[in-house]
Amino acid sequence: MFKLFQMTQATMIIRQTSELVPLMSALHSRTFRTSCCLHELRKMARVKIVDNSVLGRDSLLKGRQPRIIQVYNGPQLGRLGDKVLVSVCGEKKKGYIVGCVQKQKANVPRFDTNNVVLVEDTGLPTGTRIRVPIPSCLRGKEGDFTKILSIATKFV
Repeated sequence: MFKLFQMTQATMIIRQTSELVPLMSALHSRTFRTSCCLHELRKMARVKIVDNSVLGRDSLLKGRQPRIIQVYNGPQLGRLGDKVLVSVCGEKKKGYIVGCVQKQKANVPRFDTNNVVLVEDTGLPTGTRIRVPIPSCLRGKEGDFTKILSIATKFV
């Protein structure tokens, strides 16, 4: 009887784990969200610097991703083409958002990473080239994008 109890207990454990596998896969297959999909970048969002500036290369080599500290618009939500303040390797630099992961409007491309191009306080870009394609919808936006668009090599 003792051996029978051990066998049934072992089969119960096996049965319980085998019952959990379909239950867990059913939970993972359902996607439920408690908030709506964001179409913007907020403060402390991680970004990737896509120009060939020295700070951008240093942050890439050190493995520390830059973060958005401040968004220079009314609602503090960064969208494509907004000016932001970025913390890069312990320094504060201004930049423009040129690519977002979030779902975009019609005819605006969606990127794999959140991309930022660094600019100086005068509005001149820090780097001399931009390594990723830039959305062509930035041509019609207000702001000083002419210098950024002139150093871009590809457009989407």
